[in-house]
Amino acid sequence: MSQAQRLKEHLDKGYSVTRLSALTELGIFELASRIGEIEKEDYPITRKRITVNNRFGETTNVMKYTKQ
Repeated sequence: MSQAQRLKEHLDKGYSVTRLSALTELGIFELASRIGEIEKEDYPITRKRITVNNRFGETTNVMKYTKQ
């Protein structure tokens, strides 16, 4: 199974994905590239910028992707 297929399967189940969760849960290092690939196939993606705390307790913004 390709990374793009794995990502679509994950999103089809109703899960969201961030860059960190893509790496740790799906083994996808270049999430933005995989998102671009599946969008070219007309796969509907919603982006939402969320605020999280990093491991140092600092606030940072990340992108959260879900299926529309």
